[in-house]
Amino acid sequence: MRKYLTEFIGTFFLVLTVGLTVIGAVPMAPLAIGASLMIMVYMGGHISGGHYNPAVSLAVLLRGKMASAGEFVAYVVSQLAGAIAAAVVAYVITGKTFAPAPADSTSALGALLVETLFTFALALVVLNSAVSAKTQGNSFYGLAIGFTIVVAAFAGGSISGGAFNPAVGTGPILVQAGLGGGSLTHLWLYLVGPFLGGGLAAGVFGIQEGAGTP
Repeated sequence: MRKYLTEFIGTFFLVLTVGLTVIGAVPMAPLAIGASLMIMVYMGGHISGGHYNPAVSLAVLLRGKMASAGEFVAYVVSQLAGAIAAAVVAYVITGKTFAPAPADSTSALGALLVETLFTFALALVVLNSAVSAKTQGNSFYGLAIGFTIVVAAFAGGSISGGAFNPAVGTGPILVQAGLGGGSLTHLWLYLVGPFLGGGLAAGVFGIQEGAGTP
């Protein structure tokens, strides 16, 4: 239970930071979002692994670093619950909803590639800095993970909407659809892209570790 509570809390504060910075049009928002992820990773990494992202959890599962598929499902449920709760709280605070969406000038393929590639980078960083036995016990993993999101948000946020996380995409989109009359049109993008990126990261990590199977 403590793992799932930690995943809920970490995802909640990540998504709340995304929501309040986006709604408030805060300058340099990617820094706040990356810092939020970093501090939540340090908060809960020793308890749950500090995933706060179903795509990262998928990568960890595929590398055999989770107890079971059932635990993966429980992680995802906790993460989605945290994201939905954060989107609702952001609405209560500001009276506004928020949700990621690709730029009007961006093709579906372009947005999908951005979500896939930067989620791949994030999951690969997590696997190498926080999961690998070769880097076990290091103190830099939170910085590495948080700044991966800073880079991703600066580089790709204006193209794809910058979720890089199925929970960050799904929770706000569902809340916006329910409370603000928003659309589910782009939901697929924030599921397919990140999960594909997480799966690819698991495969590459296996090669890096010198093992084709977990």
